[in-house]
This record gives sequence, structure tokens and C-alpha cells, in this order.
Amino acid sequence: MSNFLYRLAHFAFRRRRLVLAIWLVAAIGAVSLGVASGGKTNDNFTIPGTEAQNAANVLSAKLPAFSGGQSTIVFATTHGNAKVSAAADQAAIETALKRVKAIPQVSSVVYPFAVKLVSPNGQLALGQVQWSAKATDVKEANLNAVKDAMKPLQADGVQVEYNGSVYPGWNPPVSELPELIGLAVAFVILMITFGAFAAAGMPILGAVIGVVITLMGITALASRVTIASASTTVALMLGLSCGIDYGLFILTRHRSNLLNGMTPEESVPLAMGTAGSPVVFAALTVIIALCGLTVVGIPFLTVMGLAAASAVAVALLIALTLVPAMLGFAGNKVATFARLPLLGARAERNARRSAADPDSTAGAGWARFVVRHRVSVLIGGVALLGVLAIPALHIHLGLPSGASQSTSTTQRQAYDLTTEGFGAGYNGPLLIVAQHVESPADTQLMAAALTKMPDVARVTPVVAQNGISLIRVTPKSGPNDPATAALVHTLRNDRAAIEGRTGAHILVGGTTASNIDVSAKLSSALPIFLLVVVGLAFLLLTFAFRTILVPIKSILGFLLSMAGALGAQVAMFQWGWGQHIFGITPSETVSFLPIIMLAIIFGLSSDYEVFVVSRIKEEYTKNGDARRAVQRGAGVSARVVTAAALIMFSIFVSFMLTKDPTIKAIGFSFATGVFLDAFVVRLTLVPAVMSIIGSKLWYHPQWFAKYVPDPDIEGQRLEHKLTERELTERELVAAGTSAPT
Repeated sequence: MSNFLYRLAHFAFRRRRLVLAIWLVAAIGAVSLGVASGGKTNDNFTIPGTEAQNAANVLSAKLPAFSGGQSTIVFATTHGNAKVSAAADQAAIETALKRVKAIPQVSSVVYPFAVKLVSPNGQLALGQVQWSAKATDVKEANLNAVKDAMKPLQADGVQVEYNGSVYPGWNPPVSELPELIGLAVAFVILMITFGAFAAAGMPILGAVIGVVITLMGITALASRVTIASASTTVALMLGLSCGIDYGLFILTRHRSNLLNGMTPEESVPLAMGTAGSPVVFAALTVIIALCGLTVVGIPFLTVMGLAAASAVAVALLIALTLVPAMLGFAGNKVATFARLPLLGARAERNARRSAADPDSTAGAGWARFVVRHRVSVLIGGVALLGVLAIPALHIHLGLPSGASQSTSTTQRQAYDLTTEGFGAGYNGPLLIVAQHVESPADTQLMAAALTKMPDVARVTPVVAQNGISLIRVTPKSGPNDPATAALVHTLRNDRAAIEGRTGAHILVGGTTASNIDVSAKLSSALPIFLLVVVGLAFLLLTFAFRTILVPIKSILGFLLSMAGALGAQVAMFQWGWGQHIFGITPSETVSFLPIIMLAIIFGLSSDYEVFVVSRIKEEYTKNGDARRAVQRGAGVSARVVTAAALIMFSIFVSFMLTKDPTIKAIGFSFATGVFLDAFVVRLTLVPAVMSIIGSKLWYHPQWFAKYVPDPDIEGQRLEHKLTERELTERELVAAGTSAPT
């Protein structure tokens, strides 16, 4: 592989204008395609084959007018002892809802006073809007029309808030601020690391080009395929962080070559041949982990994984082609230090010292400390991660509801008002879809049976048409309360008692039941996903390092960092320890977060594992001293891994500046996982374990060496070949013969 990468980089360096032109054309084409497609992401979490989805399919086929999105409009008095049930307010509310009924795509409206959806104190009323289109297909103009219909009511002093699967303002525009902050912080870190503007800007430029191509491609695909909005967030996070990191690792090796006297044309291919192989294997591990989401069988996770994998794949292609081309344009500028106070001189001093004497750096000092105190360091690191992991034992999974939103949002205010006036269950009613209903009496019999079920607050028959009855069941508990999940299971297990002798067949559906089904499916799929991804990555790492102990060590380290990150997330977001720090409301852990964390953190942890261990193996191949190789390899890679991890950490943290609690949780979890894995596991526990095991770590049976090809991940064969070529050329020159081209 190292020879192939050497030749590829040599081509990209020599034909840099052509390579740059190809990537610019690809970026322009992707932007044009994305804009022209008009694609949009959405957050419809459905899983084919679940009962809630089957119920939705029945409604789409038999009662299409009731198969779309729903809005709940909360009317509340905001002055004194006034009541919305007063004659004036009641008339105004009914007038406003009549205007809503006339809006296109609205199939029906429930008037609160007709069905007694008024709180006992008369200060709160619930209106319900049924849309004929899916939530994602409801036009923004129609949602704005709902707001306009409520303005006269609000002018009279009635508070109006919205909740449901779709409502005015449900899909706010995405801010670019987190990405800009992440890029700014990444530039500062790279400037501190390199002390040169060209070196600091090049990895960022490559990553931005890759992200633009990926996101525009996802946007174009969203016009044909349902893509969750979190997919673009995850793809953006990984595209930026991996793109910067891969460019950083190659650039670091290239700059070291320049400082040791090589020309750019000699250095770029050699840097790619040595540092490029770890980049390829690191990227392949991330891609495998993300593509492993397809085995879960959940469409939105499959698309999310493939979208993120495509971002990493584009980042890899840019690192292998565009980066060497840009290095060709930059020449020696990446090793020309900026004349900035303190920064330039310090970076130049550190860079030259690191190139001339790697053992004199701070990273080398840390590596010597870890090796010297390896047993104590190992025990302390494992204990720290174990303590952080304790809250993960109490994780509670669910999908976002109004309770998890900021108190300033209309969804949260509607949720709180509804809970106060009626009970938490009114925020997440269940829909019973009864098929083969022969008469209204059958519907009444089933409604009576449902009323007797535990944890049921209200049963309301909605409609009966085409042999289908739709019955709304309001639980006493909230949408993400375990009692509501228990009620859903009870209704499904006791469906025979509910159906009685009516001959009907019921399905339990609705948004709340769908969320419960999604969470259950994700929980059951987690072990399968873990086995598949870990198994594939184990094979890849075994092939890369030609030993079974390195993959085992890598996987165990990942499990520790994953457990620590998940425990920290539960403590901060579920237990509420970070309520005042992050401005979030304690709520359940988003059900798809653990499985996404497994994919992302496992992939990224393998990145750092490959970068650190490949340098250790390179040193071991040179001198044969296992403990010395750990000190030297970990010390040499510490600076660049630290910079890479801080960049990823900063990008993930920047996403916590958004208002969306789900994105906040994703950003925090990823940032914590990267921090723990890079600094506690890869730069601390890994060197400690490797120095304890010693040379036995690199053992492999003879049959393995015979039948499994050596990918030369550390580039030793390439360097040996180049050395032989250089000696041959010198001999020919000394003999007065022209050297071969």
C-alpha cells in the first residue's frame, strides 16, 4: 500500500493543477445539484414492520385524511382570573379554529368546548388540528396561516402555544454558527501547532471542500429519500473533524521531512507513503463502523450511517489527492513560520527540536512517564473511566418530546401548560386503529373496554369510516414515562379482551407508540450492531498490524471510553447535572444516541489507535526494543494526536451552542468520547499496556505471515526501497554514469 500511495502522491504533486480543477468542478457540481433538487431533511422516526407503522399504513390506505400530521393548539388565559371558557373567549377561540379549518391541507379540527377539552379551572383549552399531509409535507405557508388565524385571539390577551408532530416554527433554520466557531478554534489550534498560516489553513481548506461536496450530495438525495436532519449534523461533524485530522497527519510528516532537508517533491510522496497508510486504515475503520448501522434494520439510522460514511470517504479521497496537490502549490511555505509575537518563534523552536531530537519534546516526556509508571497509570486510568461509566447503568432511552425543549420554545410552553391543566398524558395520546368494524356499537364496546385499562385517563372515538374506527386513548403518564410504554404493551397483549366479540382487529399506533417502538428496536439492535462492527474492525486491524493483541487492546480501550462518555452524558443530560451549565432540561437519553456513539467513537478511537500504534510499530521494526519503541512512538505521535483530538473536541463542543437539545447531547457525547479516548486511552492506557506486554504484543503465527499479505502500514519497505534507490544513484554518479529517471 505504501508504494501505491507514494506513486499516487507523486502524480498529484506533479499534476496539481489538474487535481485541484477536478475537485473544484466536483464542488461546484455538487452545489448546483443540491440547490436545484430542493431536497430537505426531516425527523420522521419510523421503522417498517413495527405495529405503530402498520397502523399508520392502514390509515394511509383506508382513512388518508387522518394519516397526516397533527397539531395541538393550547389556549390559555394570561390575565387575572379570566377563563378561556368565558363566553367572549370561547367565541373568539371557535372563530379562530374555523379559520384554521378553511386552511388548505387541514382535514379536520377538534373544537375544545364541543368535546370538553377544557381544564377544570376553565383557564386552559386544547384545540387539535388534523392535517391530510405528512408532517414533512405540510406547506410552510399553511403553518403561517395558522399563526395568522390566531393573531386576533392573541391581541385580546389569550396565550396561544403549539405542540404536536407539526406546528408553526417546528422546523427552525439551522445556524451555521457552530461550524464557524469550530473552524475558528481548529485554525487557532493548528496555528499553535505549526506556527505557519499555510500549514494551519491547508487541512481546513481541504475539509471544507469535502464537507461542501458531501452536504450538497445529501441535500440532493433528500429530495428522493427520507433523511433525518441529524444525518447532516453527524456528517458535518465527521467531515470537518476527519478531514482536518487526515490532512494534519500527512502534513505533519511532510513538514518534518522538509525540516530535515528534503525538497517538497521528495517529501510529499514520502510523507504520503508513510503517514498515508495509517490514514487509509483509520478512515476505513470509521467507514466500516458507520456502514455497520445498516445491519440494525432501521431506515433513518441506515441513511444516517451512510451519509456520515460518505463524508469520511470524501475526506479520505481529499487527503490522498487534493492534500498532496495543495502541498505542491505551497512548496516550502508550510515550513515557513509566521512572524507573530511568541507564537511563531515558539512553534519554530518546537518544530525544529522535534525534527532533530524527538526525545526532547513534552510528548516524549509524557511517554517516558507512562512507561515508567505503567502499572499505576493503567490502574488509575481504568478506575477513572469506570467511575465515569457508573451513571450509564441507569440510562433511560426515549425520543425527544416537548419536555426536553428549552423553556423559551412554544413546544415546551405548550407541554408545560397541558401538563398543568390536564395531565402529562395529554401531550402524547395513543391512537387505536380498529379494522373490520361492522357497526358503531362495536366502536363503543371497544372504547368501553379501553376505559377500564390501567393508566388510561380518557378515551375518545374520533371517526368511523370504511370499516375503520379511530379511537384516541390518553394515558395518565407522559410520552416518555415508563408507565406509558407499559400501557402500550398491555394494550397489545390484551387486544383480544379489547376486541371482544366485535370481530374487529386493533393496532396501537400514534406518535407516542411509534417512539416507543423505535426505542425498543434500537435497544434490541445494539448488541447485534456492536458484534458486527467490532468483528469487522477486529479483522481490519489484525490485517493492518499483523497481530491479534493490538485489535483486542483497541476494542477494550474503546469500550472503556464509550462507557465513560455515555455515563457522563447520562449524568449531565438525564440526571440534570449540566442543567445550569448547558441550559438544558433534564430528560431521557435520545434513543438513537448510544448506537450512533458506538459507531462514531469506535471509528474515531480506531483512528487514534492506528496513528499511535503505527508509529510504535515503526520504531519497533527499526530497533527491536519493545519498551523503547513505545516511548519513542508514543512520544513522536503525542503532539499530532493531541492537536487532532483537540480539533475534533472543539468541533463537537461547538455544536452544543445550538438550541436543539438533541444536537447538544450529540455534541457533548462525541466531544467527551473523543477527549477520553485520545488522552486517557490512546496516549495513556495504550502505551502502559504495550510496555507491560512487551515484544509479545507483535507475535503472529508463521501461517499468518505466509498467507496474509503485509500492507506495510508503517512504510518501512518503501523507505528501504527509496534508500536503496538513492544509494544506487550515488554509485552511478560516482562512476560517471547517468542515474535512471
